[in-house]
Amino acid sequence: MSKALIIGAAFIDVIINVPELPVDGGDITGSLTSSNLGGCAFNVYGALKACNQPADLFVPVGIGQYADKVKEVLGQKNIPVTLSVEGADNGWDIALVKPDGERSFLTMNGIEQYWNSDWFKKIDIQSYDYLYVSGYELESPKSAAIILDALEKRNSDAYLVFDPSPRIGHLPSDVLKRILTKNVIIHCNQDEISSVMPQGNTLNEKLQRIFDLTQSPVVVTLGAKGACYFDGNAMTTISSEDTPIVNTIGAGDTHCGAMIAGLMDNLDLKTTINEANHLSALVVGQENGSLY
Repeated sequence: MSKALIIGAAFIDVIINVPELPVDGGDITGSLTSSNLGGCAFNVYGALKACNQPADLFVPVGIGQYADKVKEVLGQKNIPVTLSVEGADNGWDIALVKPDGERSFLTMNGIEQYWNSDWFKKIDIQSYDYLYVSGYELESPKSAAIILDALEKRNSDAYLVFDPSPRIGHLPSDVLKRILTKNVIIHCNQDEISSVMPQGNTLNEKLQRIFDLTQSPVVVTLGAKGACYFDGNAMTTISSEDTPIVNTIGAGDTHCGAMIAGLMDNLDLKTTINEANHLSALVVGQENGSLY
C-alpha cells in the first residue's frame, strides 16, 4: 500500500470577512468569523484523510501561543506531533475574505521557515511513495536547500508533488531548477503556471515543457472552470461542480491532497481530477479550509 509524507506548515488562520480589500489610506471594517488550524500541509493532509489514504504530517511545532494552539488541535484530532522543536513560535495569518469568497492573506511567518537538517532524522524518507512540499517552505534559500537535499534521498520511483503557492515568484531560480526533474508532479493554479514555466505562449505549451522535464502529470486548477491536466499526450479539462462559495481558503490544497489520494489508489488521471474537483467543491462550501 502506498503512503504519503506531507511536508510543510501548520498555521493558525484568523478569518475575517470584509466587504472589499483595503486600499492605501483607506479604512474598512471586518467581521471576525473564526480562528482555525490551517496551513497548506495541514489542508493537504486533511484531504488525504478524508479519502482514507495513509499519510504522515511532517510539520514543525514550536514554542509559543500559536504552537500551543496547533498542539491542542492536533491532539483533539489524534494527529501525532512528529516534529516538536524549539526556536520560534508557529506562524499565523489573517485571511481577508470578500463576499465572493476570494481571500487574501497577511502572513506572519514562524518556525516553519527555519528548517533544520536534523529534523529529517526523525523519519525514514525512503518509506514513502508520495511526498508533498509547498513553495512557502522553499522561499528561504537555506530551508530550501535542507528540504530538497532530504527529498533527493527518496526512492527513485517515488513521486514528489510540488505546489508552488502564490509565493512562487519569490523562489530562487536554482530552487525551481532543482524541482523540475523526473518524477515531480506540479500542481498549481493558472496564475502560478507562468512563474513555473515562463517559456511557451499557451497553457498547453507550458504544460508540455514542464512534462518534458518531469516526465510526470502536470495539473492546473482553473477556479470555477475546474481543472486541467497534461499526461504527456494532451491537455484535458475537467469541469468543476456548481456549488455555493463560503470562501476559497484551502481549495487548492484540498484539490492537491485529493489528487495525491487518487494516485495512491491507482485511479486514472481523469477520475482522480474529477474526485479532486469534488472535494475542492466541498471545502469552498465551508468556513474551515480543511476537510479533517
